[in-house]
Amino acid sequence: MNSPSFYLLIALAPLLGALLTGLFGTGFLGRGVSRRGAHVITIALVALSFIGSVITLFQTVGGHTYDGVLYTWTVIGTTPMQLGFLIDNLSAMMMVVVTGVSLMVHIYTIGYMADDPGYQRFFSYISLFTFSMLMLVMANNMVQLFFGWEAVGLVSYLLIGFWYTRPTAIFANMKAFLINRVGDFGFLLGIGLLFAYTGSVHYGEVFARSQELAGVAFPGTDWKLLTVACICLFVGAMGKSAQVPLHSWLPDSMEGPTPISALIHAATMVTAGIFMVARFSPVFELSSTALSVIIVVGATGALFLGLLGVIQNDVKRVVAYSTLSQLGYMTVALGASAYAGAIFHLMTHAFFKALLFLGAGSVIIGMHHDQDIRNMGGLRKYMPITWITFLIGTLALVGTPFFSGFYSKEQIIEAAGAANVWGAQYAYYATLIGVFVTSLYSFRVYFLVFHGPERFRNPPHPQAHGHDDHSHGHSGDPHESPWVVTLPLVVLAVPSVIAGIFFAEPMLFGGFFDGVISVLPEHPAMAALASHWHGWMAYALHGFVTVPFWLMVAGLVVAWYLYVANPALPGKIYSALSGINRILENKYYADWFNEQVIARGARCLGHGFWKGGDRSLIDGLVVNGSARVVGWVAALSRHLQSGYIYHYAFAMIIGIMALLTFFVLTVH
Repeated sequence: MNSPSFYLLIALAPLLGALLTGLFGTGFLGRGVSRRGAHVITIALVALSFIGSVITLFQTVGGHTYDGVLYTWTVIGTTPMQLGFLIDNLSAMMMVVVTGVSLMVHIYTIGYMADDPGYQRFFSYISLFTFSMLMLVMANNMVQLFFGWEAVGLVSYLLIGFWYTRPTAIFANMKAFLINRVGDFGFLLGIGLLFAYTGSVHYGEVFARSQELAGVAFPGTDWKLLTVACICLFVGAMGKSAQVPLHSWLPDSMEGPTPISALIHAATMVTAGIFMVARFSPVFELSSTALSVIIVVGATGALFLGLLGVIQNDVKRVVAYSTLSQLGYMTVALGASAYAGAIFHLMTHAFFKALLFLGAGSVIIGMHHDQDIRNMGGLRKYMPITWITFLIGTLALVGTPFFSGFYSKEQIIEAAGAANVWGAQYAYYATLIGVFVTSLYSFRVYFLVFHGPERFRNPPHPQAHGHDDHSHGHSGDPHESPWVVTLPLVVLAVPSVIAGIFFAEPMLFGGFFDGVISVLPEHPAMAALASHWHGWMAYALHGFVTVPFWLMVAGLVVAWYLYVANPALPGKIYSALSGINRILENKYYADWFNEQVIARGARCLGHGFWKGGDRSLIDGLVVNGSARVVGWVAALSRHLQSGYIYHYAFAMIIGIMALLTFFVLTVH
């Protein structure tokens, strides 16, 4: 099965499901695909892709890799633009994560979107997204990477604005689209620089010449060309992976249906930037400046964006800010040259964060689409499966020893401490404090939703509907979700517990990424971690005496005391810290800056171009001015058209004399 046709089947199976469901299930070419047919077709084809991805992973672990061209679609100069696949341990692992989480989301969607009129359209979109993501992670060249990069951005735009009759959803998808365009502009510049100086878009050829590029200066500056290219590439990662300051689109994207939050904003699209930097590690390793930028940006997001989760009351937005924080942890690992740690955390995070998003969706269903955690409480006895799986996801997220998140997050914190780049110490303390913050907001949600008094009977903060209210029409006490919703929760809970136990050693220290990821000797973080590794059991037992564990416990205790033991205290703290809360509630004024400075500045600039350039210069001078000149010439020349023959004869004589004079002067 190690053949191009097999890999093409894996990639194209979700695309076929998207086309069949989208064209024949939405009325575009008829309605031959029913609601049942939509989920049967798409789930079967995504399952086929998942099985193929698992087989591919086993093959790559056994040493069977592939780097080849399937199709040349054009040639620009002497450079071919090709469709090709690079199948190695990194891409195969990403394929399994993408298709596995997508399969669970497809199944979950059957129950979650059961009464939505856009049922077939939704399945078409999520299958199309799966295809786009597969093309991104399987690419062997930068052009195909960019195609997948833009395709996932397009489909995320469609999915965030899925309920297109809501102004908030339209605002959110436009915001995501515009902010990602900023990042994509930088990404395209980075690709262009590498292509301009290597003459190739193929990964292997670009990476082979990276040492040669390390000594080239960017024209007109003292900067290294490779540093400029790496920073441009990372700007693309900042947009796609929601890093400061291009992060504000992700919380607003919760306007889309919950399955999208799990698929796009937890496990796949937002990790595309992390994957890209790891794939380009042979290039990034040669620029310490770029690594410093990466580690500082990641650390800032890990701590300060996590703080925003503490004050959120929408259950999905808390998990969204948790995603921002965890993406910051992954970015810190990239900056510390612990690429394996970043990818390992990407994998474990995909499982437990998808579990938390889907668990939040189950709570929303049970609460009849009330998303305010202040209106919940005591749901443990009404929703036992959702409760236990949500608890498992929470324990994995906060880094509880023996859970998957512990192994990956702990390694990132240690890597930041051992990194040899500027900003590493800041990153170490930011990620360390971030452990307490993560535990605080995670257990705050857990206690307010599943423990304490039942506030849903007389909700203190009633709302007309939640963002995910799509007319299920339920009423009464909370209820457990149907099996198509709870089954994915149970399935995702398993790797959230055991993934670290089984995969930490091979992925981090077992040579899983040998030949795929490059790390220079002067970046010793992973080597330092390897010297302290004595197996998953010893590592987990040692975790009970480390600083991060006790910070996690402190966050748990504080959350329990504030929201279970003494629920009146948070209100007093809120009043005492009103200034800080104002900053947090305004999300560090990032949205205000975007709207009032950048957007208003762009409008003023556009108005200036319109008034001074379009209206005055183009319309006023070029278009109307040329018309006026023609009018003036016509007005002047009409005086020469008198109608008398002797006037015309006189003009002809004058013309002949002028020509003769010209020729005489020219000859002599």
